[in-house]
Amino acid sequence: MKKTRAKESKNDAGTARHASANRSTPQSLIGEGRRRVAIEHVEPEIDGGRYPIKRVVGDAIVVEADLFADGHDVIRGMLRFRHEQNLDWQEVPLEPIDNDRWRASFDATELGRYHYCVTGWVDHFATWQRDMHRRLAAQRDITVDILIGKRLVEEATTRASGESGERLRAIAATVQSSPPVQQCQLDLLLSQEVADVMAVCVDRRWATTYDKELSVVVDRPKARFSAWYEMFPRSSAGEPRPHGTFGDCEARLPYIADMGFDVLYLPPIHPIGQTLRKGRNNNPEGDPDSVGSPWAIGAAEGGHTAIHAHLGTVDDFKRLVAAANRRGIEVAMDLAFQCSPDHPYVKQHPEWFTRRPDGTIQFAENPPKQYQDIFPLNFESDEYQGLWKELRSVVEYWIDHGIRIFRVDNPHTKPFLFWNWLITDIKSRYPDAIFLAEAFTRPKVMYHLAKLGFTQSYTYFAWRNTKTELTAYFTELTGTDVREYFRPNLWPNTPDILTEHLQHGGRPVFMARLALAATLGASYGIYGPAFELYEDRPQKPGSEEYLNSEKYEIQRWDITRSDSLREFIGLVNRIRRENPALQSDASLRFHHIDNDQLLAYSKQSPDSSNVILVVINLSPHHIHSGWLNLDLELLGLQGDRPFQVHDLLTNAYYLWQGAKNFVQLDPHSVPVQIFAVRRNLRREQDFDYFM
Repeated sequence: MKKTRAKESKNDAGTARHASANRSTPQSLIGEGRRRVAIEHVEPEIDGGRYPIKRVVGDAIVVEADLFADGHDVIRGMLRFRHEQNLDWQEVPLEPIDNDRWRASFDATELGRYHYCVTGWVDHFATWQRDMHRRLAAQRDITVDILIGKRLVEEATTRASGESGERLRAIAATVQSSPPVQQCQLDLLLSQEVADVMAVCVDRRWATTYDKELSVVVDRPKARFSAWYEMFPRSSAGEPRPHGTFGDCEARLPYIADMGFDVLYLPPIHPIGQTLRKGRNNNPEGDPDSVGSPWAIGAAEGGHTAIHAHLGTVDDFKRLVAAANRRGIEVAMDLAFQCSPDHPYVKQHPEWFTRRPDGTIQFAENPPKQYQDIFPLNFESDEYQGLWKELRSVVEYWIDHGIRIFRVDNPHTKPFLFWNWLITDIKSRYPDAIFLAEAFTRPKVMYHLAKLGFTQSYTYFAWRNTKTELTAYFTELTGTDVREYFRPNLWPNTPDILTEHLQHGGRPVFMARLALAATLGASYGIYGPAFELYEDRPQKPGSEEYLNSEKYEIQRWDITRSDSLREFIGLVNRIRRENPALQSDASLRFHHIDNDQLLAYSKQSPDSSNVILVVINLSPHHIHSGWLNLDLELLGLQGDRPFQVHDLLTNAYYLWQGAKNFVQLDPHSVPVQIFAVRRNLRREQDFDYFM
């Protein structure tokens, strides 16, 4: 589509004003009475335009709207857009689809926020041209109608400028100098050339502009496509039980890179409080050797901008960040806005905490759970503005030290307005910043946090295990307007979450959950090395807490174990990088298969050149088979022609034809098949290779 630059002038002054019948008064209705086009059902639009949609650089922002007017006149419309740093609007013509539905798009070429809206007007000259063709076909007397066309052209010269104005004046002179009955005059007035020039010089004084200016936040591609690896730095040392350092983390980078992860997420790296420090397995009575929970942030050495002394120095941390970047890995920081009783804030700003009637500070709890080693911040304090600014300075501090990705701990326990203010402000200055919301809470709260600005979000994926659960949940995430603002980041496990499903399936269930996370979602993560070593021991039956949880002690992981899943994970991540279909979620579609233990779905690249079909055995214990019924039209396949499916995990090739095809998966070998679907086989002789 050709884009034009739009400047406000007397010609399109109407587009500078927003008309809405629903908000108008009787007096304004009289004043706006010549605006005849109605604009409705603009999409995408979130909550009446209150919140932005999300896209990444390189995306086309496709906008649709209903445009119509009274009577039978021809109407025109434009999609108007501008980057937040540009005051001038650009325009793309809206094209009719069907039933008064119109569509246009523009490309997101810069980070930051774009604004867009829709405008429409009655095009009197286009109406005249259309009706003239009808009159000629009916052999009507058109003498007066030609005069009307001349007048419309002449009027347009008064508002035309530049090259279009010069051309229009030349056309007006030509039609005025010829006798009214001359055929060449009529041919000129009905020509496409005149139509194009008149479209540029159209009278837009009475255009209607949608009454909301909508917006889209454009992030870098990693906001949509990423693979996260969570690791406790203190457990990264090679020898049994010593406290790991940033240097040890740096030595672990080749291992992480070989598995194909591009984000290394570190739990809090700050000093840990001594007061009420937790012991092993969350024992409230620690001992002198207890290392405590990294989320109990703050000690005499400092708080959220300080580093645990055993990990190293700020310079050591910066070296780790630089070394990770050289391997294509970004380090993500944990933002846990809470304090240990020893945090400097407790003495320096006691007003930022809640005091109980006995004078003690309220510790964190979510009954029956208690976190005696953590003090929550009081965001209802009279001094909340100072608290907000201090917490923003924490983010700015780590940005100054090379961090652009933040995993935010429990954002749903802090005010919505705070996050909206903080993220909007940070991203206005650092548009490449990414914020992941770790909010395992009610759906509306999770979605609201995404609307407020969080770039990515944790999900319920860990607890969606059956075919019905997975299909329903991911249809909601990708098949409704949720997809416009909520970017799921799928985690099969975290330090807090060892689901019952993972506790009883052994190696096969870890393989299946990894494959599901990595292919259902463009962004996913694992907590390792617990995941690749398929750690499945709960603290007690019915618990999702790990036995000897790394949250409370240093662990030694044998990452050289021969039965590790690291090679499988590396292969899956390589497949993700090599196949654009797996790098977004919008195209996810499920296909019917006649076995409830088998799940099948596909994804396609935006241009449909890359098609991936995934089939997974959801049972970690038994071989399952079934007949897969593909949606051939969706996949661009013809029922009477063979097509090839290439299993990217085993490198096996199969020749299929038609919608129904047989599959069988053994969870004790590879419980998943990731097929590249190739539509165009050259000739029948080529089939022999695959038979």
